[in-house]
Amino acid sequence: MTLLQAKNLSHKFDYPLFNDINLSLCSGESIAIIGVSGSGKSTLLHILSTLLTPNEGEVLVLDKDMSSLKAKDLVAMRRHDLGMIFQSHYLFKGFSAYENLEVASILSNEKIDDELISRLKIEKVISQKVTELSGGQQQRVSIARVLTKNPRIIFADEPTGNLDKETAMEVMTLFNEYIEANSAGMILVTHDEQLAFSCHSVYHLENEQLVKRK
Repeated sequence: MTLLQAKNLSHKFDYPLFNDINLSLCSGESIAIIGVSGSGKSTLLHILSTLLTPNEGEVLVLDKDMSSLKAKDLVAMRRHDLGMIFQSHYLFKGFSAYENLEVASILSNEKIDDELISRLKIEKVISQKVTELSGGQQQRVSIARVLTKNPRIIFADEPTGNLDKETAMEVMTLFNEYIEANSAGMILVTHDEQLAFSCHSVYHLENEQLVKRK
């Protein structure tokens, strides 16, 4: 099943970022996008995740055209179907790690998974305020919060940037297991080629084009 289709996407700011990009994501598939800083990787991810409107082209998510979706329906889709992990954790700073997961659980009507907490090695800090956690611990709480929602599509911008290599690969294994078990999909932006090539497909954003490498 096709979860996401991007058709003829073009975008620029004061300079062109990318032009006429096409991409499809199927259930059970993980896609990595790599490229040098400033090539437009994060901007492309923001467009695919419905946070930014492209200058040209269209994005279909779960067979729905994002440009024609009503605001309330877009909010509902983000709440239930889309999981977004970005470089800034966007955790609720006055809350504990567990309370951050509770918010995701309440909004999505999904249960908090104790095994997920254990897999991400945050069980010992789960009751602490997120402001007391290290950057890596906050990153893992952010990942747990997204997976608690049980999303159909995960969008991840450098999701392991604050983690050591071993933990990063463990998290990637968790992502791929989740995708397979739930017929979900993931689009990942990263500078880490080892992480990228653990995805099913790898694309390189260069010279305004998206080129498949795997």
